[in-house]
Amino acid sequence: MGRRRWLVTGCSSGLGYALATAAARAGHEVAVTARKTADLEDLAAAWPGRVVPIPLELRDAASCEEAVRRAADRLGGIDILVNNAGVGLFGAVEEVSDAELRDQLETLVVGPWRLARLVLPLMRAQGHGHIVNVSSVVGRMAFPGLAAYVAGKHALEGMSQALAVEGAPHGIRVTVVEPGMFATRYGVSMMQAQRRIPAYDVTNREMLDGARGLADNPETGRPEDFAARVLGVVEAEGPTPLRVPVGEDAYGYLEVADEAWHEEFAAARILTQEPAPPPA
Repeated sequence: MGRRRWLVTGCSSGLGYALATAAARAGHEVAVTARKTADLEDLAAAWPGRVVPIPLELRDAASCEEAVRRAADRLGGIDILVNNAGVGLFGAVEEVSDAELRDQLETLVVGPWRLARLVLPLMRAQGHGHIVNVSSVVGRMAFPGLAAYVAGKHALEGMSQALAVEGAPHGIRVTVVEPGMFATRYGVSMMQAQRRIPAYDVTNREMLDGARGLADNPETGRPEDFAARVLGVVEAEGPTPLRVPVGEDAYGYLEVADEAWHEEFAAARILTQEPAPPPA
């Protein structure tokens, strides 16, 4: 694959930083975003002429419009959009407020949807494009204490599934990347619901402690490995799967989830095929 023009969100650290670095190293031009461009200075300095830093507040429509306009102007178009930016919210369903839930969904669903909507006319006009939405293994399963994050990733995957069908006739490919556990600042930067109900510690406390320790856990994946896998998917010739788990642990988690889904499906079929109870 020749040179491509990328727009990648959430590049100040972690998976986005690693992916932008890998793309630039491979010879591509990359518009990188973060809330503060100061967080992108090292990345831009490392790849002068290939990396273009652009400020982006994902929850602000005008900021999204300006970021896409600047990226398209500076690069001469956009071939690949990577919706990577995001932050987690920890809290049981009973703990999470309406405002906290809306803020989480603005970041995980509305923002990526908005950016896709903004780049799609460019991609349709040029007859090709690739939208990569970075989800998680929780896009197909759930962990306690992460209900708002899980809901956002499930919604992102549902949108992606519909978009893949809509974009195909126009040469637009869609990929959902589902990373497992990687050594990033996700757990450290994760917000907590303001309301706390100690009764949920029995199911949620261990999960929170594990998330907080992701960056220092030697058993988690390296962001550079994630970047290499995503670059391989983008550069692949021919059709690729809609959903691509990344990391050995991701496949382990999803195999267990798939087995549980089949067991639940079979149990539901038996339950609903039993003779209906007589009317009262």
